[in-house]
Amino acid sequence: MSGLDYETVARFAQQGGTLYFAAVFIAGVVYALWPTHREAFKRLSRLPLENDEDEHV
Repeated sequence: MSGLDYETVARFAQQGGTLYFAAVFIAGVVYALWPTHREAFKRLSRLPLENDEDEHV
């Protein structure tokens, strides 16, 4: 047999998936906390609080 039994493939997939999603999460946090994006996120955080009823009439 080639040594690629179910347990080996499952363990590789679990570890690879965990590393992949950890890398995506870290990339998202870095993007969100990058200093050049600060003003855009501040503006977007205030967006739900703005009164925009006149725009929909």
